[in-house]
Amino acid sequence: MRTRVPNGARSGLPLLLLALGAATLGVGCSDSARSGSGSGAGAGAGSGSDTGAGQVNATLTVAEAMGGTDTTGFARAFEPRDFVFPADHGPHPDFRTEWWYFTGHLDEVVDGPEPGPEPGSEPGAGVGQAAGAAPGAAAKSGRRFGFQYTIFRSALLPEPVESPNPWATRQMYMGHFTVTDVERGRFSEFERFTRGGAGLAGARAGGEQPFAVWLDDWRISGPEDPSRSWPMTVQAADSGVALSIRVEPVKDLVLQGDRGLSQKGPEPGNASYYYSYTRLQAEGHVVIEGDTIAVRGESWLDREWSTSALSEGQVGWDWFSLQLSDGTELMVYDLRQADGTPSAESEGVWVGTDGAVTRLAGADYTLTPTDVWSSPLDGAQYPSGWRIEVPQLELDLAVEPVLRDQPPPGPGSCCRTGAAAT
Repeated sequence: MRTRVPNGARSGLPLLLLALGAATLGVGCSDSARSGSGSGAGAGAGSGSDTGAGQVNATLTVAEAMGGTDTTGFARAFEPRDFVFPADHGPHPDFRTEWWYFTGHLDEVVDGPEPGPEPGSEPGAGVGQAAGAAPGAAAKSGRRFGFQYTIFRSALLPEPVESPNPWATRQMYMGHFTVTDVERGRFSEFERFTRGGAGLAGARAGGEQPFAVWLDDWRISGPEDPSRSWPMTVQAADSGVALSIRVEPVKDLVLQGDRGLSQKGPEPGNASYYYSYTRLQAEGHVVIEGDTIAVRGESWLDREWSTSALSEGQVGWDWFSLQLSDGTELMVYDLRQADGTPSAESEGVWVGTDGAVTRLAGADYTLTPTDVWSSPLDGAQYPSGWRIEVPQLELDLAVEPVLRDQPPPGPGSCCRTGAAAT
């Protein structure tokens, strides 16, 4: 029986780079902008924020980031390409948008791995494993956590900025970081923005230095050997909540779409390059309310870059990454049109226990919302339960969030991402 879904679902209400509507993001002159909060039932609730004081001098709308607006000068995804690693784990600055997207579930290990590296430490440092424990093995007992950790890159100009000023840049970075403490009913979420200049944020791979993506002290790092991709270290900390884990693939990468070319609209170039690692073993620690907790579990990595991905009439998407307890994975998404129906470019994949990939067309499955959650912040309604049917695989899944209150990471961001179970 398929009972566990260590990854959640994100529903395509308006959000920069992910899904869609009229949300507007300000790009500030200051070195960074941050927001964060925690919500809880029974375990208390708290919130906090720390926002850079610079004056906003530019805006970037979701339609501009993901739609078919002016693409002059930017690279486009027209045809399949060869992927080369570790270089393709790094940035593709000639494309307008890009993201490094981790999600997963972690279990407390009572006699578990040594604490993971402190945020900002060298990649791979300080991560151990309990003696005799199998990689990725479930915890004996203890608390359970879900997490989502993403760094986004968005190019504001197609050409590099020629300036001796180290603050000058054409790249802007945004980060989302959330932790769900299931037993205590607490959801903590944080969001940051900063420019890609003066070393504040950036990405690199494929040279003499090891792979890294960073935004302030939030960091995704590869091994010290720049010729290797794995293991990666994922680190973030804000307002007393921290995540530090080491991840390594259990299965080979999956090239989404047509050999990694994921068509999002009928027009040539309205596509992205998209690959996934659908099952990663993860171990390290989380910090919540002053407690450092050794954890082990599973994660999922999505990597995607594009210049324009949506066509006129497409208004969003609903996306699911599901890791099931029989060792298989399912990724499906509906690209939603203005009338609410899925577009022909909706698709997905099924990954077997042996890593074999079955590509799914949008007609091969149905996604049906079964419940709704209303945000106490603004009354916006989000799907909060889904039925996923894939007849050819004899799959009929009921997906529910482990906490109903897992809101977007800050004002103006309207993507709902959280831990879910079937």
